[in-house]
Amino acid sequence: YRKYQDKGLVILGFPCNQFANQEPGDEKQIAEGCLVNYGVSFPMFSKIEVNGENAHPLYKFLKKKQLGLFGSKIKWNFTKFLVNKDGKPVKRFAPVTKPEKIDKYLEKTLS
Repeated sequence: YRKYQDKGLVILGFPCNQFANQEPGDEKQIAEGCLVNYGVSFPMFSKIEVNGENAHPLYKFLKKKQLGLFGSKIKWNFTKFLVNKDGKPVKRFAPVTKPEKIDKYLEKTLS
């Protein structure tokens, strides 16, 4: 994030408790945990649902535009979407994709 922030990268974090109850805390606890455990310095939003009938509209949109390996369903925490400056989702990354593996896509999207 810090590497590309000056080039216009914005990362938005959306906690979700739909995956083995990994985010049981409230907003403050989640934000503190992300800072301490992962060094997160980007905005963290309220906890949302990403799958099912109560899925947040943003995730309904992202999943419709960028299917994953098993269709539109988010299979686990840390699924990532790259959205260009015009709001178009351009790439979806699996939960196991390391940030370093996204660099080439970031550079292309931010240029």
